[in-house]
Amino acid sequence: MTEFFLHSFNTLSHGLVGYIIPFLFVLTIVVFFHELGHFLVARWAGVKVLTFSLGFGPELAGFNDRHGTRWKISAIPLGGYVKFFGDESEASTPSSAETLARMTEEERAGSFHHKKVGARAAIVAAGPIANFILAIVIFTCLFTFFGKPSTTARVDKIEASSAAERAGFQVGDIVTAIDGKKIGSFSDMQRFVSVRAGETMTFTVKRGDSTLDLKGTPELREVKDPFGNTQRLGILGITRATSPGEATTEKVDPATALWLGVKETYFVIEQTLAYIGNIFTGRASADQIGGPIRIAQISGQVATLGLIPLLHLAAVLSISIGLLNLFPVPLLDGGHLMFYTAEVLRGRPLSEKSQEYGFRVGLVLVLMLMVFAFYNDFHQVPWLKGLFGRS
Repeated sequence: MTEFFLHSFNTLSHGLVGYIIPFLFVLTIVVFFHELGHFLVARWAGVKVLTFSLGFGPELAGFNDRHGTRWKISAIPLGGYVKFFGDESEASTPSSAETLARMTEEERAGSFHHKKVGARAAIVAAGPIANFILAIVIFTCLFTFFGKPSTTARVDKIEASSAAERAGFQVGDIVTAIDGKKIGSFSDMQRFVSVRAGETMTFTVKRGDSTLDLKGTPELREVKDPFGNTQRLGILGITRATSPGEATTEKVDPATALWLGVKETYFVIEQTLAYIGNIFTGRASADQIGGPIRIAQISGQVATLGLIPLLHLAAVLSISIGLLNLFPVPLLDGGHLMFYTAEVLRGRPLSEKSQEYGFRVGLVLVLMLMVFAFYNDFHQVPWLKGLFGRS
């Protein structure tokens, strides 16, 4: 029993040491900018901000600024929140109608829930928008200081009986576009194909002096990444053999870097939505959805490659959190925007009871998603498998 305890403790300690610092670095950046978006637009709209918290639960450290906002770091580092005057909870649920009605004119001026629907919608939308802006800034900086990697999407080897062979690919072909969208590198093609298993796509190929279109349908396969994590991806069965010195990095000016940053952010959004759509159509498995433990694992693994890959991961995670918060689920930003849309269409807010029921449903949905994500984490994170005796 003692040996089992020591083995479990060592396993857990290894996971924590290797993952916790990179995880907190990435998550803190993403959460801070999300909440900063809410905060800045709220201040601009004249809303009194009571609390700006990184994390949930008991306060570990904090201070009050000259506007009376409590800035703090809390014990559970799995998110954050901004609490406005007039909020009953950290999810920006309003106080009771009686409480709001008893406010003085001065209090109403600083109350979030007394602002016009346009101002409230802008404050709520500012969080996800800040996530997208953060991703653009990170990508722009990476392109500006480190250039644009470029490896031609050339076919050097075709796997026998693969989707590529059935599509008619030949060694030496260069893929220039997929479904009419330009492909700038082999990695672009891989990323595009990976979330479209079972979907027939048109590949524009340069073959010698000719250009032709090939129809291919990637197969869903289990593959391992360089860290040994198992993923289910769309695979064509094409290999690119990069010779020494062949992989190049193209220097770009800041304006071009900004445009590339916008395009990269849009690309990640498009790929993420495509993956979600494929889950509902049965073309992709939901087992790739991970929770905090999985994100911590990936953060620790990416951190071993250096700061640049870790910043790239932060940008991708920022986009994911921005998209997640825009889903029309009460408790999330998208749920609030859904209520505000109903308010505009009806000419008055939803009843207090309707909003309460909506938030209850949203809480259940969010908890179900969290449980599902943790379930995936326990099945796919290696050191957790070892900790609980799974093989």
